[in-house]
Amino acid sequence: MKKNGRVLQVIFGCGRIGYAVAKELKKRELDLDILIVDIDEKKVEVLLEEDFTAFVGDIRDPETTDKIISAGEPEVVFIVSNDSEGNKKAVSNIKEKVPGALLIVRVVDPADKEDLKALDVDLVLSIPDIAARTAIEQLARAKSMRKVKELTSMIGELKDKEAGKLGIVVHDTPDPDAIASAFALRQISKHVGVPADILYQGDVGHHVNRAFLNILGIEMIQIKNRDDLKSYGMLALVDAAVPGEHNPLPQHTEGNGNSNSSSNLKIIIDHHSASNTKEKISAEFLAILPDNGSTSTIMTRYLQDLGIPVDKVLATALLHGIRTDTCSFKRGTHPSDFSAASFLHLKADKDLLEQIETPPMSTEMLNVVGNAILRKKIKGSYLITNVGEVANLDAIPQAADYLLNLEGISTVVVIGLVEDMICVSGRSKDIRVNIGDSFVRAFGDLGSAGGHSSMAAAQIPLGIFGGSKNKDTIIQLVEDAVSKRFLSVMKEEMSE
Repeated sequence: MKKNGRVLQVIFGCGRIGYAVAKELKKRELDLDILIVDIDEKKVEVLLEEDFTAFVGDIRDPETTDKIISAGEPEVVFIVSNDSEGNKKAVSNIKEKVPGALLIVRVVDPADKEDLKALDVDLVLSIPDIAARTAIEQLARAKSMRKVKELTSMIGELKDKEAGKLGIVVHDTPDPDAIASAFALRQISKHVGVPADILYQGDVGHHVNRAFLNILGIEMIQIKNRDDLKSYGMLALVDAAVPGEHNPLPQHTEGNGNSNSSSNLKIIIDHHSASNTKEKISAEFLAILPDNGSTSTIMTRYLQDLGIPVDKVLATALLHGIRTDTCSFKRGTHPSDFSAASFLHLKADKDLLEQIETPPMSTEMLNVVGNAILRKKIKGSYLITNVGEVANLDAIPQAADYLLNLEGISTVVVIGLVEDMICVSGRSKDIRVNIGDSFVRAFGDLGSAGGHSSMAAAQIPLGIFGGSKNKDTIIQLVEDAVSKRFLSVMKEEMSE
C-alpha cells in the first residue's frame, strides 16, 4: 500500500476497461501511483503479480473509500466497473470524502448518463460512443493509409522505367504551401527510391518566398517550356489541380477521356475546392481534399502514415506552408491543420522560421507599395489602386496585404501590369464578402480568376485593351474597367 501523502490515480473496478486504463497509465507515466480496487480476489492477485498496487474491496462501501484515503490523496478516480448502481454509489462516496478528486465514470446503462451528469462527475465514459468515434477516426486513417500506399506504389513504377525520375510541378509563382508540399513529395519519392525534381515556370518573386528557399536550401528547377517536362517518366501537380492554369502543363482538351496522358501527369494533390473545374481535372492519383487548410497539411499526414522521418528543414518548411495558407490559422482552418502543426512544431527550427517570416523588404517592393499608396482611391471601406507596370508579379499581392492594414479599409484591390497580362490581387477582412467568388463573377469571363473568402487573384490578357498603343492610356483603361466591374459585383452582392 502507498504511504500517506502520495498522490493517487485510483481505479474502481478492474474488468477489461479498468485493466486497460491501468496498463495505459503505467505505460505513459512510470512514476504515477496507481491504486486499483476490485471485489474479485483472483483479479487482485493477478494485479499484484504484475506489480500493481491493489486490494479487494466493494466500491459501494464507504469504508473502501476511507481505506483509499488512508493510502494517499486521490487526484483522479476512474470508476469503471460493470455495476451501474455501484458506480453511482462510489461517485457519492468520493464526492463526500474527496470533493476535489477528478471523477471519470463509465456508463453501463445509457439511462445512467443523466444521473451521472446530475452527480456532477467530470467525464462520463460511454463505451459505445467512444467505440463509434474511434471506429470513424480509424476509418479515416485507414483511408489515408490506403491512399498514400497507392501513391508510393505509383511512384515506385518509375524504378523500372528508363526515364525513371518524377517531376513535381507547382504553379508559376510558387508560394510556401506549394514549395513545402512539393518538397515533402520529393522526400516521399526519395523514400520509395525514385529521384525527383521540383519544377516551376515563372518567378519566385515574393521576398518572403525567396528567403524561404534560400534559408532552407530547397532546390527548384525553373523550366523554360513544356518540352522540358518530357524528360520525366511521371509528373505530379501539387497545390494546384487544373493543368495549364498558372502552371506549365498542357491544358485539358474537351472530349479526350484521358486528357493528361500526353503530359504524363499521373498525380494531383491539392486542398483547393475543385467544384467548378472538375471537368478539367484528370489523374490516376487524385487527392483534392478541401477539408484541409493547406496542401502541406495533407503531405504531413502522408509522411506520418508512411513513417518517413521528418527533419528540421522539412518540418520548418511544412509548418511555414500551413501557417501562410491558413493566415496563421485564422482563415479556412480545419482540425487537421492544428494536428499537423502540432506534430511539426516539435521538429521545426524556430530560429529558421523567424528568419523566413521576417526578411528585409527590397527597394523594388518598397517602390510598388509607395505607388499603391499614392494612387489609391477609396470608396467607403474599399480601396482600389493601380501600381502600373511591375516587373515582379508577387509585388502586387504583397502591396494588397500591406494596404489591408490601413485604418477603415476592409477590402483592397491592387491592379498591376506584368508584361502582357493584367494582374489583379484582392484582400478582404469583411466577413460579408467572399472576395474569391467576387473575383470569379467580376473577371472570370475575361481571364482566370479565383481565390478564398479573404484573398483572390485574377489574370486578364492585355489583348482586350489592345486598341491603344499608349501604355499610360492602357493602364488607365484597365484601372477604370477593373474598378467598374469589381464595384458592380460588390454592389450586387451587398443587395442580395
